[in-house]
Amino acid sequence: MNLGIVGQAIGLFAVTNIDDILVLALFFGQGAGHPGAARSIAIGQYLGFAAILGAAGAAAFGATFLPESAIPYLGLVPLLLGLRAAWAAWTDRTGIQDDDSEPAQDPPRALEVAGVTFANGGDNIGVYVPVFATAGIGGMSVYTVVFLVLVAVWLAAGRYFATRPIVARALSRWGHILMPVVLVGIGLAILIEGGAFGL
Repeated sequence: MNLGIVGQAIGLFAVTNIDDILVLALFFGQGAGHPGAARSIAIGQYLGFAAILGAAGAAAFGATFLPESAIPYLGLVPLLLGLRAAWAAWTDRTGIQDDDSEPAQDPPRALEVAGVTFANGGDNIGVYVPVFATAGIGGMSVYTVVFLVLVAVWLAAGRYFATRPIVARALSRWGHILMPVVLVGIGLAILIEGGAFGL
């Protein structure tokens, strides 16, 4: 295995996915106290990232699934999920809960996490395509393996931050507000930066 490509893959992943740690921490905070939530988050993250890699790999070899003009509209996925989360928080205004009470938020579902991951990484496809195309099949395989290993590292980091006492308390108290704000912000950023709707 070429160590140069491994180093490049680590750097590329870190630069293009740094914002995912915050999103993962919010998902883990939302899933706190729900059995199986961590597994759903992990499955969703891997599904979403596998879809990103699949789309980038296909585009690198000329079999583009999504036209470039459609990528900005992926921002609609986190935007709609954020609006749904905001609506749920608005209709379930029960106040701050005691630590012993049941969590008010529904746990994140794997497909929701996958959708947010794919939409948030939609712009990564444009970065990965030329890298994969120039790396060839062997190099692309190295990138893929390194990326999939680093997804596990990102999941561990997101869970770590969500379980720090000060962060956990903040997520418990404000997570129902932060999650929709972050998702709507991600969705709008993807739409605006991509020039969707002439924005």
